Amino acid sequence: MKLLRVGTAGQERPALLDAEGVLRDLSGLVADIDGALLADEEALGRIRAAAGNGELPALDGTGLRIGPPVARIGKIVCIGLNYFDHAKETGAEPPAEPVIFLKAPDTVVGPQDTVLVPRGSVKTDWEVELAVVIGRTARYLESAEQGLAHVAGYAVSHDVSEREFQIERGGTWDKGKNCETFNPLGPWLVTADEVPDPQNLRLRLWVNGELKQDGSTAEQIFPVGEVVRYVSQFMTLYPGDVINTGTPAGVAMGRPEPKPYLRAGDVVELEVEGLGRQRQELKAA
Repeated sequence: MKLLRVGTAGQERPALLDAEGVLRDLSGLVADIDGALLADEEALGRIRAAAGNGELPALDGTGLRIGPPVARIGKIVCIGLNYFDHAKETGAEPPAEPVIFLKAPDTVVGPQDTVLVPRGSVKTDWEVELAVVIGRTARYLESAEQGLAHVAGYAVSHDVSEREFQIERGGTWDKGKNCETFNPLGPWLVTADEVPDPQNLRLRLWVNGELKQDGSTAEQIFPVGEVVRYVSQFMTLYPGDVINTGTPAGVAMGRPEPKPYLRAGDVVELEVEGLGRQRQELKAA
């Protein structure tokens, strides 16, 4: 299933995009798309049955904002340097273990919402990523197979980063990762049953129409199942938590001088195969 949330910010309603591309209203069945729903197999079964029986009313999507596909995210765990080519372009050695940092849930916006270039920023960068949404509580998992079994679904994530804040201003990466609007998510949450191989998905990103990133999750150093297993050794993952699994080569930081960092007025578009497409216009904060 393709689950999404539509409406003005803070007033989104749950919806489903059916196999014919018709937007369907889920508000008569469930209150929202969040961790509680994703952990409830019975509720998800009712949605599948209603969708299969043609019982869901259609929604007119004209002019309707698409919000983040998951509400009330508990935490966003991010994996840094998780593609061989991205590590190479940044001059870093491929890590022996996954690099973990966190993004605050309030960085999340819809897939077509405005992204704000922070005040004083000169190195705002793009990163297309595969997002993993957790569906079952995960703690101390023992295998990558168990990791995959705890995934509710997948989505497109834009891990916007400010490289000067991240690398040159001291401390951890958090200052360059948690600026307002720095995690567009969506348009949909595609349930795991529709993504048979998360290690075979193409990721692409364009800036002002020019292709900048073109990679595949096959190039990940640590695949999705192993990432979930590994993270569960250090923190408990709850339904509705999100893991951003890293970005392939092609970011501004990895390009020759003068590096083409983002500015107000730029337009970024990105997609992950089968998971939909995002488009953001950048404005000054």
